[in-house]
Amino acid sequence: MAGNLFARSVHDLSAAAWFGGSLMGAIGLNGAAAQAIDPAERTRLSSAGWMKWAPVQTAAFASHLVADLAIAWENKGRIAKQEGVARDTAIKTAVTVAGAAVTLYAGILGKKVEKLADEGARGATEPSPEASDELKASQQQLRMLQWAIPAFAAAVIILGAKHGEMQRPKNVFAGLRS
Repeated sequence: MAGNLFARSVHDLSAAAWFGGSLMGAIGLNGAAAQAIDPAERTRLSSAGWMKWAPVQTAAFASHLVADLAIAWENKGRIAKQEGVARDTAIKTAVTVAGAAVTLYAGILGKKVEKLADEGARGATEPSPEASDELKASQQQLRMLQWAIPAFAAAVIILGAKHGEMQRPKNVFAGLRS
């Protein structure tokens, strides 16, 4: 049991932080910010909350990457020899990288929204009719991304669980290549 316990724990906890943080932000933070009386405060409060979360999210991504590498190194033989493990590892890596890119892009859009906060808004991702085209476009993209990000994180968690199931002895023996 001593082999990968720390790396697996960091891997799962960092993915959980990504999932939980993004979902809470979309529902809780953005929802609460929309309740601000001053329309300019709606985007400003949401942006401030996301900026507080950004360093934690960055640390979670970095920790996740290091843990992934440690787990892959420990399992390099199984990745090479067990049917489906290399394919699933490649898929999980692609989903993780795509999710990280989407999360980074959402952060860039969030900075635009923060810069344009004085224009006011109906909510963190809901522009006012009077908003500039730049603010409207950024908020509309963020409206979609706020749900895509936890979906990517959930997929990473599910693929990690699948990897765990593939390590059950009966699945290892069944999947060994000749």
